Amino acid sequence: MPAFQPLFRNPHLQTIAGHFWTRSDECARFPIERRWFQTDPGVQVLLESQRPAAECAGEIVLLHGMEGSGDSGYMRGLAGSALLAGLAAHRLQTRAIYHGGLTADLLAVLRQLRTEGRPPAFLVGFSLGGNVALKLAGELGDAAAGLMRGVAAVSTPLDLAACARRIAQPENRLYQRRFVRRMRARLRAEGLDRKRNFAHLNSVMAIDDAITAPSFGFSGAAEYYRTQSAVRYLDAIRVPVLLIQAKDDTFVPFEIFESEAVRRNAAIELLATEHGGHLGFLGRKPHRFWAEEIIVEWMELIANR
Repeated sequence: MPAFQPLFRNPHLQTIAGHFWTRSDECARFPIERRWFQTDPGVQVLLESQRPAAECAGEIVLLHGMEGSGDSGYMRGLAGSALLAGLAAHRLQTRAIYHGGLTADLLAVLRQLRTEGRPPAFLVGFSLGGNVALKLAGELGDAAAGLMRGVAAVSTPLDLAACARRIAQPENRLYQRRFVRRMRARLRAEGLDRKRNFAHLNSVMAIDDAITAPSFGFSGAAEYYRTQSAVRYLDAIRVPVLLIQAKDDTFVPFEIFESEAVRRNAAIELLATEHGGHLGFLGRKPHRFWAEEIIVEWMELIANR
C-alpha cells in the first residue's frame, strides 16, 4: 500500500478541499438500480446499486457521513473505484430522521442482499457512517461473518460525545454552523418545526439533546452518545477492520484511537496518518484520492486470504 503523501498539510484545507475537489466520475458509467427497503414499520431507506461490466467479484456497501448523501463525492468516488475493481457497489441513503448508532437499516439491507444470493459484503463507512458500520459488526459478534466480509471506516467518530465537544470548539465554528444549518433544514422538511421550536439550537450537541435523542427514546444527548458510540463495541468485532484516521482530524480527537479499546482487538488494523483532516486524504499524484485506493487494495487483500 502506498504511503500517504499529503497534497496539503493544513487539516482544514484537507477537509474543505476533500469535500469540493472534482473527481472523475467513473461511477456515472454504470447503470443504477434504485430500490427502497422497508426496515422498520413506516420506514424506508434508499439503496442505489451498480454492478461491474464483467463478472462480479464481490459486494461493497457504502455509508455516508452526517448530513451527507449517496451522492457525496467520497461515496461516488469509492463506488467508481470499487466498480472498476469488479465489485458491485451499493450506496445506502439514511432515513430522514436518524442517529449515529442506528444499525437497523443497515442490518435489514444486508440481510436482504444475502437472501438474493449475494456473498457477504464489505462495509465502508465514512465519518458517522463508520460508527454505524463498526457498531453493527460489534453487535453481531461472531454472526457478523454471515453478512459482512470486513469493515473499513474512514475518519470515524468512535466516541460521539468527544467528537461533539470537538466540533463545538472555536476553530470548528464554520463546520458546526454548516452542520446545524443542514440539520435544521432536514428536521424542518420532516415537519418537526411544527411540533417544537428548534431555531434557538445552535450546536450539534444541542440539536441531538433536544431533537435527535428524544426521537429515539434516549433521555438526552449524554445517553445517546454513551450508548451508541462504536468504541463500546470494538471488543466484540470478529471480522477484519481497517480504520483510516488522520492524527490532525478537525472533528475527531486522535486520542480515541490510542485507547486500549482500539489496540487490543487483533481484528482491527489502524492506518494512521500525520495529515489528512476529516475525510480529506488528498495526496500527491498519482495517489490523489489515497484513502479510496487503500480501501480497494485492502478489500482485495482480505478477499484473497
